[in-house]
Amino acid sequence: MIARDENREQRTVRCAIYTRKSSEEGLDMEFNSLDAQREAAEAYIASQKAEGWQCLPDRYDDGGYTGGNMDRPALRQLLADIETGKIDTVIVYKVDRLSRSLLDFSQLVSLFDRHKVSFVSVTQQFNTTTSMGRLTLNILLSFAQFEREIIGERIRDKVAAAKKKGKHTGGPPVLGYDIDAPNRRLVVNQAEAELVRRIFRLFLQLGSGMKVATALNDDGHRTKVWTTRTGKVRPGQSWDKTAVNRVLNNCKYVGQVSHKGTMYDGEQEAIIDRRTWDQAQEILATNHRARAAHSRRKTPALLGGLIRCGTCGKAMGVTFTRRRGKEYRYYLCGKAARQGYDQCPVKSVAAGEVERAVFEQLRGVFRSPDVVARTLRAVEAEAMWGPENGPAPTEAEVVAALRQIDPLWESLFPAERERIARLLVQQVVVNPDGLVVRLRAEGLRSLAAEMAGPARLETEAKEVLV
Repeated sequence: MIARDENREQRTVRCAIYTRKSSEEGLDMEFNSLDAQREAAEAYIASQKAEGWQCLPDRYDDGGYTGGNMDRPALRQLLADIETGKIDTVIVYKVDRLSRSLLDFSQLVSLFDRHKVSFVSVTQQFNTTTSMGRLTLNILLSFAQFEREIIGERIRDKVAAAKKKGKHTGGPPVLGYDIDAPNRRLVVNQAEAELVRRIFRLFLQLGSGMKVATALNDDGHRTKVWTTRTGKVRPGQSWDKTAVNRVLNNCKYVGQVSHKGTMYDGEQEAIIDRRTWDQAQEILATNHRARAAHSRRKTPALLGGLIRCGTCGKAMGVTFTRRRGKEYRYYLCGKAARQGYDQCPVKSVAAGEVERAVFEQLRGVFRSPDVVARTLRAVEAEAMWGPENGPAPTEAEVVAALRQIDPLWESLFPAERERIARLLVQQVVVNPDGLVVRLRAEGLRSLAAEMAGPARLETEAKEVLV
């Protein structure tokens, strides 16, 4: 009888240790919290040596990362190694080191299960391979989630109380102020404050955020330059309409702070006087009402959502101008709308001309024998016409259906034109030297089938009457 070698048959359990700490405080110490977590996990693995447990040399340490989400570099590497089969067991000091979100943790456990990876918490003494371990795990995670929500509520209450007292509660600094971090206050930056005043003066004169942005860029001004707590410099950017409106709508400049729509007196010194602020808000409100009125007009935007600028790739939205009492429609490049007409060679195109050009291309497609043949084959192949709808349309019916669009187009309601445009057109790209129209092949098939059906039914009805 041959003796069995127990050690040779014993399976090696490859153990990965994951550690996490929410803040970066103390990470520069020779022996920090991450080291302490790893040391405890290594001791636990050593106690399971008889079971074949071995600690992998790779470190999965996330220092300065919250457990409220899974956007952590070491965790991503851990999951990648699990998916490639390098790990048998994940060891953590406590459950909440891996995640404080019940939803995230359930997803992690599912991934572990798919790859036959077990999970062990050193201080809570359980393993997900047992039903009791799973039950205990869910209970503990529920408490961790509850604790996180309680902390979130405390933070929100603290922020609300601080804002009611007019204090600065964090976030990047705004143009015109610097942050006095120890006292949680905003102090006026005199050079930037003068630029803020100029922005308001220009807006009262020009009445347009985009025109203000153009003037600021022409004079070489940029948005605020600031440095993060980690020393990373955020450089100033060119001005656009959004950046200008952000300044015009910031109540900090009149010495107030806002919290959930309520204004409180702030500790910071005002940069803009109340009369200037009120005038600017009145113009903003008037502009908003004018834009809302334009959006409610019946004039259609046939290619809305389909048309893009070929130079910068931005979507082009419909806009209106009025000359000598007559209104004209244009498709305007999003970049030109935000940063000024000189920022885009395409700028805008007359809406009527583009829409006519697109329809001319569609008209040529409708009359193409190749398109008719392909549409007919596709309709038949896809068995779009079941017994309940009668036989498949004939070639003559498909030809008639496609040609019906031409005379009907002008009589269609704007909403129906838009529906057909979205059915047939995938994208319209406007370049400085012309248009590129991309069509939807499946849209042609659907439209032909849709129009051939009623035509055939009408013919059948006439035959019955005769």
